[in-house]
Amino acid sequence: MKTAFLYPLAALALASCGGPKEVTVDHGWVRLPVVAGRPAAAYFTLHGGKAGAIMIGVSSPDAQSAQMHQSMEANGVSTMMPLTQVVAPAGGKVRFAPGGKHVMLFGLKQGIAPGGNVQLHFAFADGKTIDYAAKAVAATDPAPED
Repeated sequence: MKTAFLYPLAALALASCGGPKEVTVDHGWVRLPVVAGRPAAAYFTLHGGKAGAIMIGVSSPDAQSAQMHQSMEANGVSTMMPLTQVVAPAGGKVRFAPGGKHVMLFGLKQGIAPGGNVQLHFAFADGKTIDYAAKAVAATDPAPED
């Protein structure tokens, strides 16, 4: 009798372990530039949801332009390569973090200060969009913890 009661609970617990059903963004933050007028860098985690997602761009009403990049090191030289899309697999995630994938924000609006927010707009190949408020962090402050 107790076993029959446990089966539905086990099924419910397993169903909730699959992660988000839709593509989501979390843990977003923006490293403000040391010198005003220089680019800022945005970091976040992209979750693919049940079906996966192809992110084709990031923009911000708080910046003149935004570009997705991948940092790489070869033969002791660091370089950046532009990205035209980023694939987040079904049930998986892609982390944008210092030293790896990031979004460069050019022409950041005056007045954005540490502790404030920078609005990010994510666009996907299927037409879906996500708006997200990322925390602004000073150039010399540590990255926020996840």
